[in-house]
Amino acid sequence: MVDCPICSKPVLEKDINDHIDSGCESFIVDQNGSASSTQKPAAVHSFFQPSASKRASTAKLNSSPISSPLPTRISEERKREPESPVQTNGTKRGADDVEEKSPPPKRPKTNALQKAAPLAERMRPRTLDQVCGQELVGPAGVIRGLIEQDRVPSMILWGGPGTGKTTIARLIAHTAGCRFVEINSTSSGVGECKKLFAEARNELALTGRKTIIFCDEIHRFSKSQQDVFLGPVEAGQVTLIGATTENPSFKVVNALLSRCRTFTLAKLSEEHIVTILQRALEREGNFEAKLVDEEMVKYLAAFADGDARTGLNLLELAMDLSNRPDMTKDDIKKSLTQTLVYDRAGDQHYDTISAFHKSLRGSDADAALYYLARMLQSGEDPLYVARRLIVVASEDIGLADNNMLSLATATYAACEKIGMPECRINLAHATVAMALSPKSTRAYRSLNNAMAALNEPGIAGLPVPVHLRNAPTRLMKELDYGKEYKYNPDYLDGHVVQEYLPDKLHGRSFLEDRDLGTKIDPDLPQEDEVYEYDLG
Repeated sequence: MVDCPICSKPVLEKDINDHIDSGCESFIVDQNGSASSTQKPAAVHSFFQPSASKRASTAKLNSSPISSPLPTRISEERKREPESPVQTNGTKRGADDVEEKSPPPKRPKTNALQKAAPLAERMRPRTLDQVCGQELVGPAGVIRGLIEQDRVPSMILWGGPGTGKTTIARLIAHTAGCRFVEINSTSSGVGECKKLFAEARNELALTGRKTIIFCDEIHRFSKSQQDVFLGPVEAGQVTLIGATTENPSFKVVNALLSRCRTFTLAKLSEEHIVTILQRALEREGNFEAKLVDEEMVKYLAAFADGDARTGLNLLELAMDLSNRPDMTKDDIKKSLTQTLVYDRAGDQHYDTISAFHKSLRGSDADAALYYLARMLQSGEDPLYVARRLIVVASEDIGLADNNMLSLATATYAACEKIGMPECRINLAHATVAMALSPKSTRAYRSLNNAMAALNEPGIAGLPVPVHLRNAPTRLMKELDYGKEYKYNPDYLDGHVVQEYLPDKLHGRSFLEDRDLGTKIDPDLPQEDEVYEYDLG
């Protein structure tokens, strides 16, 4: 027999749990040592009781006084009120002492996936206000205004790597309270896209919640994959946000492009990268990386070249290296792999070769060598550069120095025969020679004049004069093909009176007399302006 820890009444040991479950009203032992005759029928064990009964029993238990320790099963379910804090010497502490020496708040727990994520992923902004360097989502930005008005349109985010395209797309969905689905061109096909459209249509019909489909690297989608978005986007069943590093005018089909708004994300400045890296240092709380100071952060920001992801990856690497013994700043800088901000298949490819060509045209040898070195260091095909030099030799130098065409073709042959790295010297030779050569676009412009004439009505199909036609057969000779042609080498100095243009173009001239144009740059110094004008 034991005393009930709640009501202190005697109860048989085997009936203690049933007694407590009955609210201390049954299974009470009387003075004779037998169960009370007034006890109620055995109550159902609390495990089998409905939720309402459990809550009633628990409330009654909590309201009863406690005179002795509860059994183990009961003590695990009950919660005692916290006692007054006691110091180690046994004296009680006041509330002020407790508040002063309260432990710091614990950092939120992270799961294995979050720990495995690189620093660039962990540092993604969680609000639009944390996005750095993009005015489109700033307080007065266009995208921010569309979100606040709940009028988020389908859009294409065009920008370089590490400018925040994926982050902005996720924040748009989070801020607008929309359902967010992320797909990638490498793993999503037409069938999966149609399934997503059906789910979005049902979600909109049942709950009224819109669905944003974020398509990363949309330029890698085929034409048929892009066409499948046309109907749902036009009907408003889904909101498409596509991200691309390539010019959408060339990589996105016109029908889809006309249904979306294109926003260009600016390249992050060095100051923006510094802000992002400093924020990462503060959030990570890695104070042991003493070598990663303000000077190192600025160095890494300059190295990132506007790519926040590259900057954060370099920062994470630098923080790891700084913890090694006997490591110096110079050692860290040497250990960092150079970031190649050049894409042989993207806009950087065309932008750099364009800058190289225009530097040659402008006779700026320094700039031409810079872009040449940048392409070669990034792994550009030297034959591609050599082919462009052949074009420059005739397009920009032309009649001013006919030897440059021979030099350009010889440079191509040298690159083809010996390859990199030695052929870089041949490319530099031709680059400097062409940059310093006089320029003439006379032949190039004259060809353009003739091409422009073909667009005039009735010009492209003019018949070739009969005396200039070839006569390989007897029938053609009977038709007087080539009969009145005067073979120039048979005449003194090759001079003859003969018309070579069709009759409708008699007297028309396409070849210009000038090597270059006649415009005068207003930014030139005054003396140079007068000098150029007098030469003209």
